[in-house]
Amino acid sequence: MKHSAARLHMGSGRLENMDRRKLMLAVAAVIAVLGVALVFVYAKGADSRAAEKFDTVEVLVAAKKVAPGESFDDALESGKFKLTDVAKAQVLEGAADESAPFEGTVALTTIYPSEQLIPAKFGGAEEVEAGVTLPIPEGKIAISILVEDAGRVGYFVRPGAEVAVISTLIDRLTQEPIVTRTLLDRVTVLAAGDTSSITDTSASEEEEDGTETGIKQLLTIAVTQRQAEQVRFAEKAGQLSAALLNDASEVDPDNGVDADNLFKN
Repeated sequence: MKHSAARLHMGSGRLENMDRRKLMLAVAAVIAVLGVALVFVYAKGADSRAAEKFDTVEVLVAAKKVAPGESFDDALESGKFKLTDVAKAQVLEGAADESAPFEGTVALTTIYPSEQLIPAKFGGAEEVEAGVTLPIPEGKIAISILVEDAGRVGYFVRPGAEVAVISTLIDRLTQEPIVTRTLLDRVTVLAAGDTSSITDTSASEEEEDGTETGIKQLLTIAVTQRQAEQVRFAEKAGQLSAALLNDASEVDPDNGVDADNLFKN
């Protein structure tokens, strides 16, 4: 009897082990099926993403830099735009392959090469004028001065730069310099105009032959009311020039230089 009970117990144990193995196999099969399904779904999604990434459309982009206020029609005629292929996923809202939506407009902001053209960056000329203002510091006013070519430090004077304004008073009878002094020791440049040829309108009748006396540059600077008055007086009394400064520049307005102390240290 004992042997029979033992055999029955062993048989029951084998059945339980077989049941466990079958259950584990079933679970493994389910996991495998789920894994295959997940791989299939991922692969399908990857194919879709890849197709979207490499599926391109043609849109208008800038071939060259376009400045604010520049006419779209003029820029188009000068070859500043081109059609290029862009992935659908990267096409900006409003970008297209047609120029019709932009005709008759101007650029409202700087458009750089390879940048897509969108309606939000184009509009009427009045929008540009309304949006372009000088960043005048609080408490200051903006005035423009003409500086001599020799005194503008080439093309290095640009908006944001700091300059000292130097005045040379001139005897209008003899046209000889009286004194040269630093008028403003440090002011900020708000805008720098292009150079232009200036005809000397103060020359005598014998010299009034329309010849150009030099190249001058128009600088717009931020000044106080008092400084503006000094600049305007100095303009009438002689010539102005600008000296470019950096943070380490030292300017100490003094009595200036005249014929008597020109060669003194």
